[in-house]
Amino acid sequence: QVQLVESGGGLVQAGGSLRLSCAASGHIFSYYAMGWFRQAPGKERGFVAVMRWSGDSIVYADSVKGRFTVSRDDAKNTVYLQMNSLKPEDTAVYYCAASRSIGRLAVTVDRYDYWGQGTQVTVSS
Repeated sequence: QVQLVESGGGLVQAGGSLRLSCAASGHIFSYYAMGWFRQAPGKERGFVAVMRWSGDSIVYADSVKGRFTVSRDDAKNTVYLQMNSLKPEDTAVYYCAASRSIGRLAVTVDRYDYWGQGTQVTVSS
């Protein structure tokens, strides 16, 4: 099994930055997809970014391209979401997730097998 714990959320002004962390326990296989999703009140949980643990491919949602960056630290078994130039529209609960899918990188909720509890990100105007 894999357990995921998000951290790093908080309140930030528009234009500011935050880095979210997702600490994983259990074994992460190199082909696993590590995804980030977010959910604002009254909206569906939506795709933000995904990276294979091997680091050989990354996909970002159009809404965050050029502003968000996914990275990992193998020694700490942790993936990160660096968020820059934050906008009020980025306000949401952010979740990390892991997918065991072996095809193209998963960008939908149903493809993911493990989820963290989420961390709140609030961007003020």
